[in-house]
Amino acid sequence: MTQAGQAEPPKLSVWTKFVYGLGSASEMVTLAAIGGYAMFFYNQVVGLPATLAGLAITVSLVLDGMAEPIVGSLSDRTRSRWGRRHPFMFVGVIPVAICVIAIFNPPKDLPHLWLFFWFASFVVTLRIFMAVCHVPHMALGGELAHGYTERSQVMAWNNLLGMIGRASTSFIALSLFFHATEEYPRGLLNPHAYTPFALAVAAAGLLILMISAWFTRDRIPYLPKPPQDLPPFSPFEFFRDMKGAFSNINYVWLLVGFFFLSLMLGMREGLNLYINTFFWGFTSEQIRWFVIGTLSGFFVGFFLTPRVHARFDKKIAVLVAGAFLAVTPAVPLVLQLAGLMPAPDDPSLLPLVIAFAGVSAAAGSVMNISVMSQLADIADENELRYGYRQEGVLYSTRSFFAKLDTAIGHLFAGIALDLVAFPEKATPGQVPEETLRSLAIVDGPLAAVPGLIALLFYARYRITRASYEATRARLLEARAARGGRLAAAAAD
Repeated sequence: MTQAGQAEPPKLSVWTKFVYGLGSASEMVTLAAIGGYAMFFYNQVVGLPATLAGLAITVSLVLDGMAEPIVGSLSDRTRSRWGRRHPFMFVGVIPVAICVIAIFNPPKDLPHLWLFFWFASFVVTLRIFMAVCHVPHMALGGELAHGYTERSQVMAWNNLLGMIGRASTSFIALSLFFHATEEYPRGLLNPHAYTPFALAVAAAGLLILMISAWFTRDRIPYLPKPPQDLPPFSPFEFFRDMKGAFSNINYVWLLVGFFFLSLMLGMREGLNLYINTFFWGFTSEQIRWFVIGTLSGFFVGFFLTPRVHARFDKKIAVLVAGAFLAVTPAVPLVLQLAGLMPAPDDPSLLPLVIAFAGVSAAAGSVMNISVMSQLADIADENELRYGYRQEGVLYSTRSFFAKLDTAIGHLFAGIALDLVAFPEKATPGQVPEETLRSLAIVDGPLAAVPGLIALLFYARYRITRASYEATRARLLEARAARGGRLAAAAAD
């Protein structure tokens, strides 16, 4: 038996893990388009100042982050014949697709202020509807599996397919949409390529999430349900849920660590195309081959993480992977500034930089899978304490911290571009050397600092395999007792 008398679920199949993970691919396709290309498009193609472009993304991430815990609490308390999560997964996909198209098709010749409002309005709307879709999807992953390492397997599929979605978006974009033309040798600067790119992203994100939601419906009867005596969602119950989540000290340490980690990731995401296009001097055709290193790293994380978790506590994986994630991207930049990398026209430069990107992707993959699996373990602790599961609140509040700090990171990236006097509509090869040097220092050593600070907080996480097993045993006893009480009440 499972929760309060539910039937024992059939074994979780590889197919179910796969189609669940597809939902993350849908999210990452959209995020890759917005996070990787929107700021570059508005600054370098349309001509919006970098600070304003960064501010639009910052506003969207903050408001999205505020919406996500509300969606999480609402889905935790939802009762329907489609379960707690699936109704939300079907609702928001069409508005998301519309917003993607609008973001990359602003009206022509708008003044900077109105262009900022257009960008900010649609990216805010997109982020909020993405919360409606993807917070319940992530919570669903925490509910599908129950074993210490099986949870890691589910999250490994989620991470792998999500990262394949992100990497494939970049590869396809740079191959099919932003390829060099006679008029635009640097395809990313071609304004005519962004409309078909947006249409493709919108269609892919919509279709993939629909497939994920549809083919995980068979698990709905076996998923946790809200207790009958659990009050419906309300502002009071929302704050009660938040209080319960933050009362778990292990959760607090994960959130604070993730806050600093996301600051680093947000800065690097905002500067990535600038570094590859202007610092390294890579063309769009060359940048697309980063998919090799990225996908290699994701596959390493997919196969390695569950095996590491079978031998070591998850915290060990988080600390080691986090150190590599913080330091590795800075290494090639520092070596280049020191004159220790191959010359720009050396054919070995691109494979070497891709190799560093692969190591970084592997570290990020291991870390993401580990933390997502840890959150499901924390949900066990909270169910034992409060009598119902809070995956929606736990995953969404973590996401709120990520969005808030990624927003700050994007803002810092925009400010950094203005501080180093990076020119709008710049031409590769004509940006001053000192500007590029300053940009590399920001994206390399300076960005690594918050990532290393994050490790100090991740180290304070205390759930081990032994404490997990003890919690699960007590949880099964509590569920059996609750089921007995419900049966007795029904008999009376």
